[in-house]
Amino acid sequence: MSSSLLETIQLPHLPSSMPVHVALYRDVQNAPYLRQQLLSANADFEYAFIDASMILSRAHALSAVFRAVNDYLNERLKSRNIHSEIVFSLSPTNNIADSFRKFGITDTTKSLLIVKVSVTPDITYESISSHLREHVQGSPLPFTDESLSSLSDVTKIKKAYKLGSLPSAPSNQPNGAHNNGERQLELSVLGAIALRGAA
Repeated sequence: MSSSLLETIQLPHLPSSMPVHVALYRDVQNAPYLRQQLLSANADFEYAFIDASMILSRAHALSAVFRAVNDYLNERLKSRNIHSEIVFSLSPTNNIADSFRKFGITDTTKSLLIVKVSVTPDITYESISSHLREHVQGSPLPFTDESLSSLSDVTKIKKAYKLGSLPSAPSNQPNGAHNNGERQLELSVLGAIALRGAA
């Protein structure tokens, strides 16, 4: 069992009664178990389980969260609940099954981003933290751009968002030298998420 570095985030323009709790793990050992809980609709495991290798940055993850919470508040959910909607919101297409295949947890997932929205008052930092500590076998990382960058598979992300023509940013450049390529990729990904919402 592992401790979690759970972070609670208050998204701007959303109700303060709905904080978002985020935990990031690498070297996850029990992805098949976690996925099975999700597939069997175990209410205790109602989280957005996201393959962290498909996430570029905090902004990338939080834009999908914002979108899903907004759709939840406006009763526009296209999937089962707010947490499945977060995974769906990462996708540039309207195919729900495809979005889970690309962005959700699989049996081979090794790095995992977990998101839980407090849709009811009993969902608290303490309840989530202890539940994750008990059930996630992995090494916790802080939810930072640096952590996500160390886990993200840029080739897979570009393929999912059909951004193959964008240059790949070399990761061995001194700090700041490769930010331009990464920033361009991030903006393109955020644009793809926003555009699907407008469709």
